[in-house]
This record gives sequence, structure tokens and C-alpha cells, in this order.
Amino acid sequence: MTSSTAVAPDQRRSLMGTLTVIAWSSEPTPDDPGAPMLMVYSLGDGRDGPEAGEEALRAELKQLGLSIGEELIDVGRRTRIPVTLLVEAEQAVLTLPFMKVQCPVPPQWEKAAHMKGQVYLIFAVRPWPEAVPGKEVPAEKLRDFVSAEGLLEGSAHCLVPVLRVRT
Repeated sequence: MTSSTAVAPDQRRSLMGTLTVIAWSSEPTPDDPGAPMLMVYSLGDGRDGPEAGEEALRAELKQLGLSIGEELIDVGRRTRIPVTLLVEAEQAVLTLPFMKVQCPVPPQWEKAAHMKGQVYLIFAVRPWPEAVPGKEVPAEKLRDFVSAEGLLEGSAHCLVPVLRVRT
């Protein structure tokens, strides 16, 4: 089980509605800590409805330099894509031009992120109104949403380098 964290939209972004972030990881093995993942999605509660929110999110992603369903972009190799991810103290802080959110993550997720040095980030354009921030999302519900027909093909995907606080 995992829970999501929301970013309340301001007036300029109200078309997208409430943007939410959820973290999970693939199953670890003795040789691999698992793949840490984050997904950004909207609740579909934007000012002009879910369809307008999908279009607004697509436009923001295009402006960032991300494509929908076409390729996995390694942000660490394309320095012009303004996406950063700080992972410290069981928190992931995702910063984009149109949002900044702090998401709690479990210790094993943080360990995997530090060991891998990157996180797989999915921008799901399709709204997910059932995954309300602050409420637990059972693993099977997350799996059902992510594996739903067309969801991954209709999303933007990137690998984001993990930043740490310098001491």
C-alpha cells in the first residue's frame, strides 16, 4: 500500500486540476533493490473538466520537451529538461516549472533511489479521481490503473537523476 500527495493548483494551472504524485517500487531481489517509480497524475477536477485537464497537462509536458508514449527520456542526459528530484529523509521532492511537490517515500524506496541514482517518472495524462491524496492506495488498485489499456502508451516517461543534500 502507498498513499499519494497532492499539489493544489493555482489560478494559472486550474485547467489541469489537482496534480497528485504517488511513489512505489518494483519487487526487490537479493541482487537488486527494485526500481523506484513516481507517477504524476491529475484528479480530473480542473476548471473545465477532465478532458481540458488532459489537454493542459499534455501541453505542459510538450513545453518541457517530453513526448507522450514515444520514448523514455533520460533527463540526466538532456540537461534542458527542467525536472529535478531531491530524495532525502524519506521524502521525494519533485520540482517542475508547473509544480513542486514533496512526497513521503518508504525507506526501501529511498534506498533503491540512491543505489540506482535515478527514478522512473511517469506523467499519466489520464485522470485518476479515485486515488485521492492522503488515503492509502492498495497495490492492486495502483497495478490496475497503471496496467489499464492505453495508460502507459498515453503517458510521458522519463528517468530522473536523484539529487541529495550535500553535507
